[in-house]
Amino acid sequence: MLTSSAHHLPYTWDDYRSWDDDRRWEIIGGEAYAMSPAPSVRHQLVQTGLLVQIHGRLAGRPCRAIPSPVDVRLSDQDVVQPDIIVVCDPGQDHRTHIEGPPSLVIEILSPSTGQYDRVVKMDLYARAGLPEVWLVTPFPQSVEIFRLDGDGYRRHAAYTHTQTLTSPTLPEIKVDLAPVFDFPLDPDEQPPAVQEPPGRYRAATGAEERRSSGTPP
Repeated sequence: MLTSSAHHLPYTWDDYRSWDDDRRWEIIGGEAYAMSPAPSVRHQLVQTGLLVQIHGRLAGRPCRAIPSPVDVRLSDQDVVQPDIIVVCDPGQDHRTHIEGPPSLVIEILSPSTGQYDRVVKMDLYARAGLPEVWLVTPFPQSVEIFRLDGDGYRRHAAYTHTQTLTSPTLPEIKVDLAPVFDFPLDPDEQPPAVQEPPGRYRAATGAEERRSSGTPP
């Protein structure tokens, strides 16, 4: 479960780099958030399915797809580990981390992280000027694509497990979602269709979404 810490605020990149590797953390606005325990099998299947197709589409091109865990330093007080990033500027690769906003971020949601990803991280990504974000839900099976529009995100499209998506900012990336979501469902699970209500996505600030206190190492 994700937790936030009000101890020793604000945390910085140097603090973050000094912590041990026994537990994964993100810092947003100088506040530390503990990452969830090992992700579910579904989460990993979806991540692998997306990564394989995106990697294949980018073969021979300057952009690269990188899975977590990899540190993305957006500022001295903002460090995240998205599930998948696409980086098109080789100058952002600092060997130990990616410096600055990637061209594309993909977050795979879970019941314990959905609100954090949708609110706290989306607000951060908008402030950092990240052009495109995918929010992927393993069940109900769907992918929502958001494009930066001013100081917030507008939902570009939503896709179900039967469709093929195309990135609006990196059109060379096309993903057939059927194999991505090719895992067994429980007998009472039926993936509903996703309807796309157009409109502007404005995430609340991180200050509006706080979690129970926890302290990094």
